[in-house]
Amino acid sequence: MRVLLTGHQGYLGTVMAPVLQAAGHQVHGLDSGLFAGCLLGPDPEDPPGYLIDLRDVTLRLLAGFDAVVHLAALSNDPLGSLAPDLTYDINHRASVRLARLARDAGVRRFLYASTCSVYGASSSADLLDEDAPLRPVTPYAESKVRVEDDLLELADGDFSPVFMRNATAFGFSPRLRADIVLNNLVAHACLTGQVRVLSDGTPWRPLVHAADIADAFAAVLVAPRDAVHTRAFNVGTELNNLTVAEIAGEVVAAVPGSNLLITGENGADPRSYRVDFARIRAALPAYAARWTVKAGAVELAEAYERYGLTRRDFERRFTRLAWLSDRAAAGDIDGELRPHVVASR
Repeated sequence: MRVLLTGHQGYLGTVMAPVLQAAGHQVHGLDSGLFAGCLLGPDPEDPPGYLIDLRDVTLRLLAGFDAVVHLAALSNDPLGSLAPDLTYDINHRASVRLARLARDAGVRRFLYASTCSVYGASSSADLLDEDAPLRPVTPYAESKVRVEDDLLELADGDFSPVFMRNATAFGFSPRLRADIVLNNLVAHACLTGQVRVLSDGTPWRPLVHAADIADAFAAVLVAPRDAVHTRAFNVGTELNNLTVAEIAGEVVAAVPGSNLLITGENGADPRSYRVDFARIRAALPAYAARWTVKAGAVELAEAYERYGLTRRDFERRFTRLAWLSDRAAAGDIDGELRPHVVASR
């Protein structure tokens, strides 16, 4: 298949591109370059791609593609809360516009990267499946719910959207993010010797490795239409439904000499939920999420040591909000997060 991968220079896109290529697809990227410089270790070999803002995509650009894998977004809760209008402009309106153009261009399958955060503050002790009520508590998660609703309206006999509700990602990527829970805790432990939890440690989180997300998208891309058309899939495994305190415990085990400190200064996080992943296993019998949180913590600790993670890079380069703030201060991006120049290392 000829596949357009949006956000190919992001944390997940950098992992996903080679997976799709290895499956035999002709992959073209589309990225604004906002996070292209968030590199740790050797430079990745990006697929050929378009350097363009998602809001500026044209119908002509989408011609000839069989499928779109749409990852590009402002994927950060603090950033979404700081700039909710931009979050809705990029994550919601530009995503729906992209899907509409893709349909008009003859693209047949549209894989949308949603999130398990759409379940938000759950009052249920049960595992949440794809039919559970959606209770987003952040602009980021709310934007995902809106896109799912709008893409469902675009579906027809020729255009097939699929909603991939990824659990919270973890794991090493050459374009690192350190502002997601496991990546953050391991980095802090490696740099300071302390695993610091600001909540009370009780909220539940479903986690999934970036490579397992990539494998899920690759499987859905070629699945029979009837198995995936207009369906939502939670992406992950029940083995990685853990409390924040349990996640922190795995980090302590992975980083020798580190110790755990649960401060509780931020109180109980309202985002607490456990997720059921049975649907994706039933629809795609060959797919299974392979990575445990324990293995991911070890992988991250080894990568941070191998590539010499520094405290400044941890706090600035690999934290989305800080990275964008620094680029804005340097004049690299404007007030609407449109790059003036391509980010460099």
